Amino acid sequence: MSSSKFSDEFKRDAVAQITERGYPVREVSERLGVSAYSLYAWKKKFAKASSGEAEKDAEIRRLKKELARVSEERDILKNRSGPQPACAR
Repeated sequence: MSSSKFSDEFKRDAVAQITERGYPVREVSERLGVSAYSLYAWKKKFAKASSGEAEKDAEIRRLKKELARVSEERDILKNRSGPQPACAR
C-alpha cells in the first residue's frame, strides 16, 4: 500500500496542464517527476470533476444569453407606447 505524497491540488494542477493547456503527458510527467501512469490515473479521477464545472459554465453562458434576449424584448415592449415613428404621426 503506497501513501500519496502529492496533494489533491497538485494533482489537479498537473491534470489541468494536460487537459486545459494541452501539454503532452510525457512532458508533464518528466517536468514534475511523476510517472505517466500516475498522471493518467489522476486525469481519470479529476477530469470528471472538471467536466461538471465545464457543464456549469456552459449553462451559465446559455442563461446569460437568454437573460439578455428577454431583457431586450422587455425593453422593446416597454418602449412600445413611447415615441411613435414619423410615419405614424
